Amino acid sequence: MTAPPELPTSIDETLAGLAAQDYVADRRLATVVYLALKLERPLFLEGEPGTGKTEIARTLAAMLGRPLIRLQCYEGLDLAGAAYEWNYARQMLEIRLAGLGAEGGAVPDTKQAQAQKEALAARLFDERFLIKRALLDAIDPAREVPPVLLIDELDRADEPFEAFLLEVLSEWQITIPELGPVRAKRPPIVVLTSNRTREIHDAVKRRCLYHWVGFPNAAREAEILRRRVPGAGARLSAEIVAFVQRLRTLDLYKLPGVAETIEWARALRELDAVQLDPEIVQSTLGLLLKYQDDIARVNGDEVQRLLEHVRQQAAAV
Repeated sequence: MTAPPELPTSIDETLAGLAAQDYVADRRLATVVYLALKLERPLFLEGEPGTGKTEIARTLAAMLGRPLIRLQCYEGLDLAGAAYEWNYARQMLEIRLAGLGAEGGAVPDTKQAQAQKEALAARLFDERFLIKRALLDAIDPAREVPPVLLIDELDRADEPFEAFLLEVLSEWQITIPELGPVRAKRPPIVVLTSNRTREIHDAVKRRCLYHWVGFPNAAREAEILRRRVPGAGARLSAEIVAFVQRLRTLDLYKLPGVAETIEWARALRELDAVQLDPEIVQSTLGLLLKYQDDIARVNGDEVQRLLEHVRQQAAAV
């Protein structure tokens, strides 16, 4: 088995490693990523949707040659969905097979029967019957290479779920009542994300290195487009970035993230656009804005005004 790449030894090396995977990070983000890897601490990323929080975990997995395990959080997520559950169907089958075996033999005495029951109970809660979900899989001591564990959109899960995470984030273990604690030989690389639809408890944040992922400035967003949508053309890419940057200054329900910028650029490239014009912008606004009220707010005269600003900015360069 080929050994995975070594961890970066400096912030500059971290920046270069992320860039090699086409993730354009600023130095502050690269610093906290480097420290999370060096100190073996979970990395907690908060920010607006579409700013590249989830992509950090994918990028780290590719950069370090590690498997990626993703736990997508949602309302009602519990232990069975996040960590483990017992395979009740197989357990019932084991009980039935044990019963069939007992029927074919001599009637055991009381002590023998009790011993058989205890032996059966021990077998029923063997690892063979354990279904491993994301969290238990990530700390599996049988793993030779620690994975990257992405706990995505933690703010979507219910608050009680955070209490369960504390053991994982601080001890790198999960206690299973029937088996005892299962502890990782080496801690996984953990990335938690939140879109801040609600506040995450301080107890979780204290166990992590925290970073707010904001919208990129124009230069960094242009570099992201250059890497992710290379066929868009220099003029179109520059106008897209200027338009989106200006759009984020408006009072909208949901501002477009980098993910929307990339998606819009890809769509415009497929439409063979070489520059922005009112018709093509209005026809494709749904790729940037995901709420009808926002689209209605921008449509018409506002699109023209934004485009005039883009033209003036281009002329001033």
